[in-house]
Amino acid sequence: MTIELYTWSTPNGRKASIALEELGLAYRVHPIDIGKDEQFAPEFLKISPNNKIPAIVDPQGPDGEPIPVFESGAILIYLAEKTGRLMPQDPRARYTALQWLMWQMGGFGPMLGQAHHFRRFAKEQIPYAIERYTNETRRLYGVLDKRLKETDYVAGDYSIADIAIFPWAARHEWQGIDLADFPALKRWYDAIAARPAVQKGMAVPG
Repeated sequence: MTIELYTWSTPNGRKASIALEELGLAYRVHPIDIGKDEQFAPEFLKISPNNKIPAIVDPQGPDGEPIPVFESGAILIYLAEKTGRLMPQDPRARYTALQWLMWQMGGFGPMLGQAHHFRRFAKEQIPYAIERYTNETRRLYGVLDKRLKETDYVAGDYSIADIAIFPWAARHEWQGIDLADFPALKRWYDAIAARPAVQKGMAVPG
């Protein structure tokens, strides 16, 4: 059964496509051009009521019936649980993966997104905002680098937590970050960037 993926070329969108590629699941891409406000289309809002990408529809949900899933973190958990992969089975390791996933959802994504906005897209340069979000971004990179000095991947083995974090780190130049300042993180970044499934997922939608 083919999963329907509604997405655009953003870090959050790429989480879903990377996971689908890593898991080898068949999927069909429906580009939602957020630059043209396509995320507000009534048909899309039936799937993603918060008008955000990505979203999926799995025609074969847990009860055998179609299920829509929105929010990138929820999609990653859903796909991991559907396949029994990319999520540790050991309870302690599972909660480690979930903690780092929530760290990305609550901090590493939103703060880096604000850095993107004020550094690149704001109609006027606001020094206070640029400094605030750039500094917080750098602090978060330091948290991640410290963790990756202890382990190859954030939860021990490669997991949905790494998949969630990577596409945001892929825009480090937008954030004023030099990965050479974070050696453990750079080692992790290069290892993930070399994965064929990641390369394919990062190119969605083509």
